[in-house]
Amino acid sequence: MLRSLEIRDMLIIDHLGIAPGGGLNVLTGETGAGKSILLDSLGFVLGWRGRSDMVREGSVTGEVEAVFELAPDHSAHSVLEAAGIPCEGELILRRINSRDGRKTAWVNSRRVSGEVLRALSDTLVELHGQQDDRGLLNPRVHRQLLDEFGGLGTRITSCRAAWRALSQSQNALDQARADLDEIKAEEEFLRHAVAELDALSPQPGEEGTLDSRRRLMQAAEKIGGDISKAYQSLGTGEGAEGRIGDALRWLEDAQVQAGEVLAAPLASLQRTLVELGEAQDGVETAMQALSFDPHELETAEERLFAIRALARKHNVAPDDLGDFAGQLRVRLSALDQGEQGISALVAAMTAAQEKYQDVAASLSNARASAAARLDKAMAGELAPLKMERAVFTTEINPADHGPEGTDNVTFRVATNPGAPSGPLNKIASGGELSRFLLALKVCLTRGSPGLTLIFDEIDRGVGGATADAVGRRLAELAAGGQVLVVTHSPQVAAFGSVHWQVSKRVENGMTLSDVTLLDAPTRIDEVARMLAGDIVTDEARAAARTLLEKGT
Repeated sequence: MLRSLEIRDMLIIDHLGIAPGGGLNVLTGETGAGKSILLDSLGFVLGWRGRSDMVREGSVTGEVEAVFELAPDHSAHSVLEAAGIPCEGELILRRINSRDGRKTAWVNSRRVSGEVLRALSDTLVELHGQQDDRGLLNPRVHRQLLDEFGGLGTRITSCRAAWRALSQSQNALDQARADLDEIKAEEEFLRHAVAELDALSPQPGEEGTLDSRRRLMQAAEKIGGDISKAYQSLGTGEGAEGRIGDALRWLEDAQVQAGEVLAAPLASLQRTLVELGEAQDGVETAMQALSFDPHELETAEERLFAIRALARKHNVAPDDLGDFAGQLRVRLSALDQGEQGISALVAAMTAAQEKYQDVAASLSNARASAAARLDKAMAGELAPLKMERAVFTTEINPADHGPEGTDNVTFRVATNPGAPSGPLNKIASGGELSRFLLALKVCLTRGSPGLTLIFDEIDRGVGGATADAVGRRLAELAAGGQVLVVTHSPQVAAFGSVHWQVSKRVENGMTLSDVTLLDAPTRIDEVARMLAGDIVTDEARAAARTLLEKGT
């Protein structure tokens, strides 16, 4: 429930505040006095999108603060909890508008975005006027309104989930078919490439090993002769080993006569023979390492070139040929098993489609039941509004399948017996339209505790007994709750439990708006003004007293 609204420097308001009470609050005043500005300012602090140039001329910023009282079970608490904002019963909204268009908002001293304000406003205030801000005249939102009236939120969630599952199944099937068609288009290439790779069977690291072996064999051809000659030069006979051996024997024979003078040369020769033997063994080992089959080089080169050619052909590194072959085999396997996989996806999509159809059919049945209840509720609301002959019908027709079912919903009316029904905004006159919308508002907001209802000139185009019926229905609607009504109808104003008068004055060449809480005498004068115009007569005051007594 809205407890207070304070406005500073907005349009023609310098500073004013109101403290609405429970029941029916009426705001009256001459055209242009600022009644709509009050509602615009409330919409501003609630985050509604509206005009941006709201700062009063001569001011740097405009500010609006609204205080709401929340019951413990009020739905606003879930919004506040999601936003991380503490609240213990009192909710304070504050928003500032700078002249450059920047807007800053706080909720209970926590800075918030416009999205948070709008989410809160959906739980706090319901504004409606003859211009149908909520879209009651727009058939595109009638289904949503019927779903809200019927409390079909859980069914809508289930239908959206079933639609999402169906869409995902269809997408998976379409993708699988596209992939299979793509693989089929390259089947010949895949089978040839896999056969070619399998025949060669390249191994990781093989290209490097072959290249090293090939280089070694190529080098062996060049150095093999020199190594062989060196080995022969080191060997016995005419080689170094034979000659050193001969020298060693000759010196050993001579040592018998020469004595110790040959000991050192003999020791050196003996060491030389040992090292010469080691060198000879090393050269022999090298010769064995460099020995190869004459055809091995050709074989190695052919395989090396084949591996490199395949790598270039498929634009992969030689060491990645094995992995590449594996990828091609996977695609071939997908081709070979593709039809089986598609059959499984078709079965899954069929199951998802059946599930969606069941859920959508259940939702359609629930909508039909809700439509019957809404039509009955509307009949009950139209009678007190002097429209007992009018017929309201919620029409449900098949629609394209979608996340919210398979129904189109349209609100239609027939204003007189036997007259054809049609859309609200095309069939009903101005006064009739106001009453239809009021009745709809009552039906659609019933069961929304803690919601402040605001009606902006909903009584436009009606008068006399009809205006009296509208006022009476608004008063009944406000019982136990809070309703704010901007009205030019004295019959409606007479039913208010709280009456505010909006007026304007000129101060220092600037027009400013004021709002005054009326007591009993001043209220008589205001209702008399609404009856008589600028000149309030005693007769008008008497008529005003009669209306007010009737309203109470």
